[in-house]
Order: sequence, then C-alpha cells, then structure tokens
Amino acid sequence: MSHKVISFHYTLTDSDGVVIESSQSREPVTFMAGIGMIVPGLEKEIVGFAPGDKRRVEVKAEEGYGLIDFSKFVQEPKEALPKPDVQVGDVFQSNAAPTPFTVKQITETHVVLDGNHPLAGEDLTFDVEVTETRDATPEEVAEIERQLSQAPGGITGGPGTPEAFGGQGAAPEA
Repeated sequence: MSHKVISFHYTLTDSDGVVIESSQSREPVTFMAGIGMIVPGLEKEIVGFAPGDKRRVEVKAEEGYGLIDFSKFVQEPKEALPKPDVQVGDVFQSNAAPTPFTVKQITETHVVLDGNHPLAGEDLTFDVEVTETRDATPEEVAEIERQLSQAPGGITGGPGTPEAFGGQGAAPEA
C-alpha cells in the first residue's frame, strides 16, 4: 500500500471569519495521509488535491476537533492549581492527560477546567494551497509505524509537524 506525503500551506479561520492560525510565514505543513495526523475533515478533502491547487475547505466540528465533550470538564480546588492568581482562559498541562486544560470558570474556592481541544465544537474553514504530493519513502513509513507502535493512543497530530517529514510550524491536529 502506497502512503502519500502531502505538503500544504493553510489559513484557518473560525465560523466568524477570524484567523486562528496560518502557515503562510513558515514552511508548509507536511503529513502522511491515512494515519490521523491532521483533522479528518481536512484530510478527507486534501488527499485529492494536486500540487498548486488552492481551495477553501469547510470542516464541520464533528470532522474537525470534535464536539464538546462535557465529561472533560472538571472542578478542582483553587489550591490544586500551580499558581494562585488564575484567570479565565489560563491553560494548564496535567501530568495525567495529554490535552491541556483551559480555565472556564472561577468561584471563590474552585475552578472549572475544560479538557476539550480549544477548537472543539467549532466549524472551521481552511484556505489551503497544496505545495507537494509524493509517495512516502520506505524509511518514512517505517518511522511512522515505529511511532504508532510506541504511542499509547496512536499519533494524534498535536501542534507541530512530525519530524519524520521535516515539516515545521503548527499542523492542524487530529
């Protein structure tokens, strides 16, 4: 089975047209198709693009960063946080979870933390320009297979492009 490696530039906007991020001032984002390195709705469209294609891709929340999962909201005592002067919008990384938690609400004694991806529940628009498509090398496929075998939940993208492809910048994560 042949794996495709695709490089592209993008500008990501929310449903109000506000730019969330862009790769235009960096190297293109590079990913291997079919293994969940970028959000599913974007990957589903972009795999059919040819180098030079410029298109707008609309991604519904369900195929982007997912719907809001209210089971990922937790309430913690203020003193459990690493700093005393927390503000709504502050982000904390937990040793127990890969996704950071965002402070959503503060009471006199507790804070409500949201463990969803910050773009969960958002419909997204990607303006995409594909710069390159090619078959993955056997070495790249072997490296991805090695990473997948070592990762507890598989590769989920995360900010940043996997080093195996030499990409830089923030990749739209899965």
